[in-house]
Amino acid sequence: MTTPTTTAPPERTVTLREIGPARRGSRPDEVVVALSPAFAGHFSKTIVDVPHAEVLRQLMAGIEEQGVTARLIRVRDTADLAAISHIAARLSGSGISVGMLSRGTTMIHQKDLARLSNLELFPQSPLLDAPVFRMIGSNAAQYAKGESPQPVPTRNDQMARPRWQAKAALLHLKEFECIEADRGPVEVEAVFGPGTAG
Repeated sequence: MTTPTTTAPPERTVTLREIGPARRGSRPDEVVVALSPAFAGHFSKTIVDVPHAEVLRQLMAGIEEQGVTARLIRVRDTADLAAISHIAARLSGSGISVGMLSRGTTMIHQKDLARLSNLELFPQSPLLDAPVFRMIGSNAAQYAKGESPQPVPTRNDQMARPRWQAKAALLHLKEFECIEADRGPVEVEAVFGPGTAG
């Protein structure tokens, strides 16, 4: 007699399909989400194994629940989060962007701010999970509407840095290897694979 085997549901996947060069948006009701060179390409998960498909799904849901449109771009010529976020903010019709590195580090930016400034920064990528990404999307959309939302509550773990520092450094180096120095930002479409319903 054989025992039935149970199979895990398929993991969420996402592919970023290039549409063309990223241009400045004219819609005041959009947030540009800018992804780093290796996001959903060389890497498929954050530093704590949240699938990039789930990250994008939650981030976009948070934006769209506020009645705002999410537009995705990939920045290929840098893996610096402030630069990625600032480029996106200048391309956003609302002037608001969310920049994200493959490991999960995230920033909400505004085009009027200096590159190294931001509206909200989420530097401890090991502490970011799906609900936090949804809240980040919601806050970005509220900024796009001219509102002043309460900052997304962030957890703080003093041990996260020493515990994850070696892996973060390795992921950072791998991200830099994916840089294409002479390529401008491109607009992309998220194509979700099996297991993304729900």
